[in-house]
Amino acid sequence: MTTPTPAVRVTRLSKSYGDVDAVTDISFDIQPGETFALLGPNGAGKSSTIEILEGYRDRSEGDVSVLGEDPQHGGLDWKARIGIVLQSSGESGNATVTEQLRHFASLYPHPRSVDEVIAAVGLESKAKTRIHKLSGGQQRRVDVALGIIGRPELLFLDEPTTGFDPEARHQFWDLIRSLKAEGTTILLTTHNLDEAAELSDRAGIIVGGRLIDIGTIGELGGPTARIPLVRWRDGTGAVREQRTDTPARVVAELAAAAGGEPADLQVLRPSLEDIYLGLVRRHAAETATSPENAEVLA
Repeated sequence: MTTPTPAVRVTRLSKSYGDVDAVTDISFDIQPGETFALLGPNGAGKSSTIEILEGYRDRSEGDVSVLGEDPQHGGLDWKARIGIVLQSSGESGNATVTEQLRHFASLYPHPRSVDEVIAAVGLESKAKTRIHKLSGGQQRRVDVALGIIGRPELLFLDEPTTGFDPEARHQFWDLIRSLKAEGTTILLTTHNLDEAAELSDRAGIIVGGRLIDIGTIGELGGPTARIPLVRWRDGTGAVREQRTDTPARVVAELAAAAGGEPADLQVLRPSLEDIYLGLVRRHAAETATSPENAEVLA
């Protein structure tokens, strides 16, 4: 069986701005039809990586292939195969929603139906409204509509649900699932860890310009990161906790010893956010105690 060529292949990518290393020696692949989340704190190197993949920024070192092309030299045909939803597009002019989408649709060889896209992002009632008169959340929906109107093979989503209320966010998630079902490859960046968990097949975590972990959502952090935590308050009022693969047994033992359920008993199963924060903090601690930093501090 032939292994499909990755939709995105990044090999030892680095990007420097003068003496500042924004991205250092990162490698990952994204398979066709996969939804991949690139996670990390602000300033971690996510934006530089994404801009290189989109063809907006040149790399310093390494190799990059996006839909079989080097984005540094991608032409109009290649650009027509990708869709981009930036954090802020600046599209707030005098055109109506329909007019703007029709204009963008005319730039692509096989665009989606303008009316279908407007419905998909929940703007039917605003189709004839000028974009500058829309609320911030509604303008964000226009950004998403513009990103998908060209029927892209690969869709870049940079903080796509910023400004969405909970209902709109869940509607957007349904839209992304439908795009995935059609075979669209999606690269997502988000600070909403619930969003990453809901939508992504795999994720990579960048901290300080380095890729510190990569895998399926269920693999990130390794098996020990998902060990449940039993927390309770003992007879002295002190909060106690214990990590265990058998939380039911621990709870039963505590109840037997206390003659009833301990006070403030909780069984906590680590979420993606818990695991993410643990990885980021561990990397920060390891970096602070590294020999290189020790020499600088000395």
